[in-house]
Amino acid sequence: MTHSNALHTPPALTSSPAWQALTAHHAQHRDQHLRELFANDPGRGERLRAEAAGWYLDFSKQRITDDSLRLLLALAEQCGVSEHIAAMFRGDAINTTEHRAALHTALRAPAGTQVLVDGVDVVPEVHAVLRRMAAFADAVRSGAWRGHSGKRIRTVINIGIGGSDLGPVMAYEALRHYSQRNICCRFVSNVDATALVEATRDLDAGETLFIVCSKTFTTLETLTNAHAARAWCVAQLGNDAAVAKHFVAVSTNAEGVAKFGIAPEHMFGFWDWVGGRYSMDSAIGLSLMVAIGPVQFGEMLAGFHAMDEHFKSTPLAQNLPVLRGLLAVWNTNFLGAQTQAVLPYAQYLSRFPAYLQQLTMESNGKHVTLTGARVDYATSPIVWGEPGTNGQHSFYQLLHQGTPTVPCDFIGFCQTLNPLAADASGSDSQHNLLMANFFAQTEALAFGKTLHQVLAEGADPNVAPHRTFEGNRPSSSLLAERLTPHSLGALVALYEHSVFTQGVIWNIDSFDQWGVELGKVLAGTTAKELAAADAPQLAHDSSTNALMRRYRNLRKEN
Repeated sequence: MTHSNALHTPPALTSSPAWQALTAHHAQHRDQHLRELFANDPGRGERLRAEAAGWYLDFSKQRITDDSLRLLLALAEQCGVSEHIAAMFRGDAINTTEHRAALHTALRAPAGTQVLVDGVDVVPEVHAVLRRMAAFADAVRSGAWRGHSGKRIRTVINIGIGGSDLGPVMAYEALRHYSQRNICCRFVSNVDATALVEATRDLDAGETLFIVCSKTFTTLETLTNAHAARAWCVAQLGNDAAVAKHFVAVSTNAEGVAKFGIAPEHMFGFWDWVGGRYSMDSAIGLSLMVAIGPVQFGEMLAGFHAMDEHFKSTPLAQNLPVLRGLLAVWNTNFLGAQTQAVLPYAQYLSRFPAYLQQLTMESNGKHVTLTGARVDYATSPIVWGEPGTNGQHSFYQLLHQGTPTVPCDFIGFCQTLNPLAADASGSDSQHNLLMANFFAQTEALAFGKTLHQVLAEGADPNVAPHRTFEGNRPSSSLLAERLTPHSLGALVALYEHSVFTQGVIWNIDSFDQWGVELGKVLAGTTAKELAAADAPQLAHDSSTNALMRRYRNLRKEN
């Protein structure tokens, strides 16, 4: 990255020595099968692994050799990964197009730590907000905070979009086991009125608290939903004054918040150096803190920090986020994989793939380098996935026998939070079945089943080709002891830093998101044209004009 502190700018990536060495290495070993790699190196499963912050990473089933790893680490050195890690933690303006630091790591820095942004230690500010959040969360959880009519809050609705929604809803679902069950959290992000209507349909406004999350308090979708929620609340409670007891804000726009009817003391702020998709551990996570309490929220922050410290100080060859990031580069740029499947074998992590979609694709879905030059290589993979074992009965067919190469991340826990029937060994039989599927799937993807093996089992020769599995499908396995706030925080930080590592290699800005702007800007004009009483003169392309005219003709007023 190009900064005032003179971090070196790597040479053109694809013509660089390290990249060329990887290209030659891949050409030489491209036909090598994982069966062969394991046969020639029976101990690779014990060697190609790393551990940090309670997480164990097994990457032996990736299509790499020791030489592949050595060359990938050389690429990381060439691209200055260590220097860029140091620059991020220093608070340098590594978000170059917006001239901002990307210092989400400060959100989980322990009290007493010093983190400077423009010469100012931001840690005291962070902890001041955390204390205010804790006091508010405790008041709601204990029943001390009462609604306008004196009722206790039973439902918290988070209104946001993007990073103001995806992080909180993912973490709430992930940590539901630790939540206070007499308070339910719901989440509204889609500007489709159905989202808000269904979220409030069965609720008593007197028992409902809305948390409106918008840094600028101008986000169109969020404010549209917030005003609709305000109208619903006032209609039930009969008084505009009710807003003050049923709405709080996470924002930096005190004037806009006050105009809405929210008192300044009920506004929780954050900072320009926190990007939306990196903000779930800021005040954006207020709904989560209400659900699980300040102590458990603090445990989650400690998990984040543990992985931060590992990423910051561990040599690249043992660094979990760096290793995962380099594997993503290998799979994307050398194996030609266009997608990445994330497969948590934990129902609580059902929203984790959706969260990673924004984290990964909004961060690294870029087509120009830091200097504005067009890239001549693929950047972000498309991220998708579902919890196991559900996915096994849906899209695993393609993973095993389809034509695309789809690298997979399997995520699991050695202990269940919800034990059921014990087997003969005294362990939870249902959890054993879940994890048996986890391990079996990684084995099947790697090694497959040859035609010879299928025929040896007595299969009909005409059917046998349909029952073969070519294997050689790459996967990594991530294991932790159990799902806790600490392990979730560490897991999210692992992926955050992995995404950053990929961005450094690709020489792109992982912290801006200009690509979300154009459609939003155009929608502003289009919305006015759709709302016009008389048919406006349209000046879009013929397709857009025709669609808009058809919509206006078929639209029915409610």
